[in-house]
Amino acid sequence: MAFQDKSLQCSDCGTTFTFTAGEQEFFDSKGYTNEPKRCPECRQSRKSERYGGRGGSSSGSGYNRAPRQMFPAVCAECGKETEVPFEPREGRPVYCSDCYSKTRQSR
Repeated sequence: MAFQDKSLQCSDCGTTFTFTAGEQEFFDSKGYTNEPKRCPECRQSRKSERYGGRGGSSSGSGYNRAPRQMFPAVCAECGKETEVPFEPREGRPVYCSDCYSKTRQSR
């Protein structure tokens, strides 16, 4: 099925926006049967209101959390300098992400 760009009217602000052929193809691939009712700006605004400014999965920060504090460390396995999301304690090994993955797989 060949899709063609369509002009739609936003149900919130009343502006005309384009529902592109690419967007239509994406909607079709997901099995969506309804066309969007809101322009991209109103969709984003509504999403921000509904999810408390998270903006969906693209922000990656979750529920308005402060950025995670990272601490410098030296990997006990390879000696590479790295950062970890916890304060290292003396006598406890700290691993870089590569060595940590190897250590977890061997358990």
